[in-house]
Parts: sequence; C-alpha cells; structure tokens
Amino acid sequence: MSEPVQTTCMRCAVGCGHLTDRVDAGYGIGTVRGDVTHPVNRGLACSRGVEETKDPEGTWLTRPLVRMDGDLQPTTWDVALSRIANEFGNALDRDHDSVAVLGSGQQTNEAAYALGKLARGGFGTRYYDANTTLCMASAVTAYYDAFGSDAPPCTYDDIEDAKTHVVWGANPAVAHPVMFRWISGSATEDDSELVVVDPVGTKTAQGADEHVALEPGTDLALARAVLARVVERGDVDEEFVEEATTGFEELRGDLPNPKDAAATADVDIETVDKLADAFQEQTLVYWGMGVNQSTQGTETAGALVDLCLATGNLGPGTGPFSLTGQANSMGTRVCSSKGSWPGMRSFTDPDERHVVAEAWNVPVERLPDDPGPGPVGLVNAIDDGPVEAVWTVATNPAAGLPDASAAREHLEDAFLVAQDAFHTETTELADIVLPAATWGESSGTAVNMERRVSRIRPASDLVPDVRTDLDIITTIGELLVPGLLGDPDPRDVFDELAALTAGTLADLSGISYARLDDQQAVRWPAPDAVSEGGYRYYDDGDWSFPTPSGKARFSTGRHEGLPEPTNETYPLTLTTAREADGYNTGVRSRGEDAPANPLARINPETVEAADIAADADVAVVESRRANVPVRMEVDDAVPTGLVWLPIHHPETNALTLPETDPRSDEPNFKQCAVRVRPATDEAAAGTLGDAEAPADD
Repeated sequence: MSEPVQTTCMRCAVGCGHLTDRVDAGYGIGTVRGDVTHPVNRGLACSRGVEETKDPEGTWLTRPLVRMDGDLQPTTWDVALSRIANEFGNALDRDHDSVAVLGSGQQTNEAAYALGKLARGGFGTRYYDANTTLCMASAVTAYYDAFGSDAPPCTYDDIEDAKTHVVWGANPAVAHPVMFRWISGSATEDDSELVVVDPVGTKTAQGADEHVALEPGTDLALARAVLARVVERGDVDEEFVEEATTGFEELRGDLPNPKDAAATADVDIETVDKLADAFQEQTLVYWGMGVNQSTQGTETAGALVDLCLATGNLGPGTGPFSLTGQANSMGTRVCSSKGSWPGMRSFTDPDERHVVAEAWNVPVERLPDDPGPGPVGLVNAIDDGPVEAVWTVATNPAAGLPDASAAREHLEDAFLVAQDAFHTETTELADIVLPAATWGESSGTAVNMERRVSRIRPASDLVPDVRTDLDIITTIGELLVPGLLGDPDPRDVFDELAALTAGTLADLSGISYARLDDQQAVRWPAPDAVSEGGYRYYDDGDWSFPTPSGKARFSTGRHEGLPEPTNETYPLTLTTAREADGYNTGVRSRGEDAPANPLARINPETVEAADIAADADVAVVESRRANVPVRMEVDDAVPTGLVWLPIHHPETNALTLPETDPRSDEPNFKQCAVRVRPATDEAAAGTLGDAEAPADD
C-alpha cells in the first residue's frame, strides 16, 4: 500500500494539513484525515473539508465542451484551445482591455501567479480580478489604511493568549470550525469570554458569553459608539496611541455621541459599555463577511482596527483578525497581480512597475495603469466598456455576483470561457468549457489566513481529458503570448514568484518546495531559508509600520445608512450568510438531488405579518430585482423584520444589490430591501427570477 500524501485542505482558509490515501485502482481519493504533524491543525479536521476533498458532490467536468448550435457539445482540447486563441487574439488586436479575466481564491499560488502574469503582462488588461474581491477586499483596504500593508498582524498562536474574543459579523463555528474550536477553547478559560456581534443568533452566538444583536447594516455606528464610550470613560491607552499611532485627535473630534450612535444600531448604552469593557482586556477581534460585504465595509473594518489601536490591543495575544473565507485568498492577494504586484508591490509605483516588467521581460507600458473596477465593474464593461471576451478560472460569477440575473445577461453577451472542475451556473452559459483538476489532483502551494505557505500535493492521477489550472493557463499563454510563461512546472513557477517577492512586505524568497517538504508550513515574510514571520509590525516591544510616519493610522468613517433602505412596499431586510455545507457557491457540495430553492430562515412574527401559514413549507422572497421561491424555516434566531438566505445558493444573488464599496469594490451582499409573500403552486415550483418584482408604489 502506498504512503499517505501530505497536503493542505483547500475548502476554507484555515489551512489544515491533511493526509490523503490513493485508491487502489483508477482515479480518486481513498481516505482523508487530519495530519497530526502539520503545524497548523495538529490533526484536527472538519467533516466538510474531509468530505469535499474525498468525495465532492458536485458534477465533475471530464471533457472540453464547445457551444454549437446553441448547445454545449464534447470536443477535443485542440479544437477548444484553437477557438480560444482565435477569439482572444482577435479581441486583443482591437483593444488590450477587450479580454477580461476572473481568477479565484481556489487556485494554487502557482496558477494564480501565472494567470495574473498572463492577464497583466501578456494581455495588458485592466479587467482582471478574482472572486476574493467579493469577500476580502474591504478588510484588505482597511489594513492598508491602518498599517500600510495587507493581512492580519495576528497569528493563530495569539488565540490561546487572548482573554477576550470578539467575533463581529462572522460565524466561525460554521465557516471555520477548526479555528472556532481554538477560539471557544480559549474563551472557556478563567477570566476569558466570547462576545459575538451579529443580528442573527448564529451557531457562534449560541455559544457566546454575550450576544449583541444589532440592527442589520449598523456595524459602523455601533463600533463608533463603542470607541466614543471608550474615550468618554478615559479608557484610551494614551501611551500606546502616542507612541505607535497617528490621527487619533482627528478621530476623537469626529466621534458621534455614543447614545445616539447606539440608538442607530438599536443597542442600549449598557450594551455599548459591555463592549467597551471587553476591549480593556487582552482582546482579539475577528470579523468576516458581515462587516466586509457592505458599501461601508472598508470604513467598518477600519473602525474595528481603530478600537484595537485606541485600547492598545495590538501585539501578541491581541489585535484585528479578519477571517478569510476562500482557501487561498491570501495567496491570491500576494501572488496574482490582482490589486498589487507580487509581494504586494504597489500597483502604481513607477519603480515597482519597472521591477515587474523587467522580471517578466515585457514593456512597462503594457502593464495597466490601475487594478481595474472589480468583478462587478468587469462584468458591466461587457455592455458599457471594451470587454468582448471573459475567461473565468475556478469561479462562478453567474451565481456569485450580486444582481445575478443582470450579471448572467452580461456574460451571455460575451465570448465566455469557463475553466472549472465542476459544472456551474457559469459553465452553463459558456461558449467553451475547460475541465480542470481539483485540489486533490493538483500540485502547488497555498497561503492560509495567518500567512502560512504550505504544499498542495495530488493524491490521484488526472483522468485523461482533465488538466491542471496551471497547465491550461500556460498553454493558452503560449498560444497568445509565446515565451511569457514557460514550462508549467509548479516548482519552477513558485521559485520565480518567490524571487520576485524578495525585499517586499510579503517576502517569500526564503521559502522553497524543499523547505516546505521539511517544515510543512512557513509563515511569510520569510526573507531567508531560516526565518519566518511572527506577529507583524512588532519586534521586542518596538513598533514599525510601512507608512510614511512609521506609525499606524486611525480612520474617520461614519455611518451613512443602507444603500437600499426598507419602505412600505419592501418592508423587510435580506441578509445573507454561510451555511455549513455551502461554500464557493456550493459547487462541491450540491449534488444532483439538492433542493433547487434556497432555505429562508424567518422569524415567526415576520411570517405571521406576511400572512403566511406558520407550517408552510414554501414562500416567495421578492426584491426590486427578482423574486425567488424559497423553502421556509420558521426560526426565532432570526430577528423580526429580517430574512436570512444562504449566500452560496445560486438563486440568492438574484435578489442582492450591485452597489459596491467605493474604496474596495466589494459588493453590498448583506442588506437589501425585500418582502415575503405566500407561494402559489406555480411559484413554489419556480426557478430563479421567474417573475418580475413589482416596481415601487
């Protein structure tokens, strides 16, 4: 029997080490279990990570497909690639921005790097992004604002040392169960506590010492109320603020009255005081999509950072810790040239642009002048801009973008190439479908949310007509920009990437496959073969930030209301969130027998007010953009006036708003105005967007 393969789970961004066994014959993975020698998880593993590695429930893609006479038909790789080269080549001859590319936090670092190199250095397009912008961009922007650099300063080592754990707008008990085990374990120690801020009584909130159920979309108002109260009570760590920060006096003068801000969040001042008390201990603040996915996501994430700075909660055992969703979102940020050049080099700095152009041996003027408009703007540019062709890699914009019905219409107007391991709503629309390997069949690396790089190793051979993402990307690159990408060997690609990050804030140059074979996981920055990063910006009591002043910066955002408030016609607020078996639009976990309609959780009082029978199985949720038949669950954990839907169900985003954060381009997935009505027999059997939602009265 062969030795088990050491690899990394690619379901979420915790980065657990797995041991996978090959099957005795044929293709696939035999067994999966946690790796007790891996420095991240020490043998722990969640059931969903194991199941989605071993036996995903999605529909596998096994042949290239080409659309002929309106239908997708099996074809050969030569035919598919030839048509892509022809269509992309003709479009690029007309305009270098005519080909748009969407990558993913589900790719390896090597594939993400190659895709970004081809999109930016080969095509020269500004219309390149990744689905990580749909979840992490606001946190990234807030980190840059505060620290001059991306990524959390904290590491997993800090969880055990924290006294107070504040989970704000996140549900790690569902989304990151291994990490939540560490959080809850630390919070049960003497003099420790878990505080959850969330409108919904989530699984995480159910295990908390304190649950603050704020009004949906008022996170920034509440965070500012807490900071204003900290200032009023004289609880600011003045010594730390003076030594390590700048901008506090400007912020102090702009803080709201704490009672007024608390009222905006529908929280009493006593609850604000409890939150202020929490920050007087050694505190870690974790946040997720409930904060980021908002038109004020950057400012809200910045306000949570401000709370840490003002109370001196920066340093080992404390700090602001954004919870990354996508397995390799951090790697995409470091490697892919999405919002910065590899190593987080500044996208617009002339010197950095010359370094990248020289390393890639391309003219510097070919590199786009800005990172582009984000995924929503990218798809809109099919109608409003130069985009003629779209290439999606391990992502599903037809389901994952807000106002998804409109996004689908745009994608249908483009020459669409969809590269994925599974059948998705996007492959349904594609002109060419390219079958790609999943993580159990690929070789490369990934970076988890605490900045640890680890290996991805295949435990199964590829079926004959399936190719790895890296292989597909380099092959298309060779057809369109010969000589740019070279041989698709993951080790060589990683070495090139690592060398390009030398001397940067995200230095990988001291990491190699050989080092990862020996140590399994190494945290960046790692500028040499023996060092690795720890708590960022802090060294033996001294603080140093990559900002002009060398200090951390406060922000001054203020709550400005929702982009689509409720009214008499649409009196309810929709919120979206992860469910335990739904990740990355659920393509790995939704089998053929999965319900077509999403599960809506609704408070019994809301159900009664909508004249829906309490024992009804189905209902219809309507927004200004669409109506969606839903399976209904009456649930006291959801407050009155709120409708909960799973964000990863392909029908949910027909309802959501296309408005985005002006700083980060991240969409406002979390709040929009809706109404609920009883389902007719026709609606109960319906599908996405069957009926137009009535216009406002």
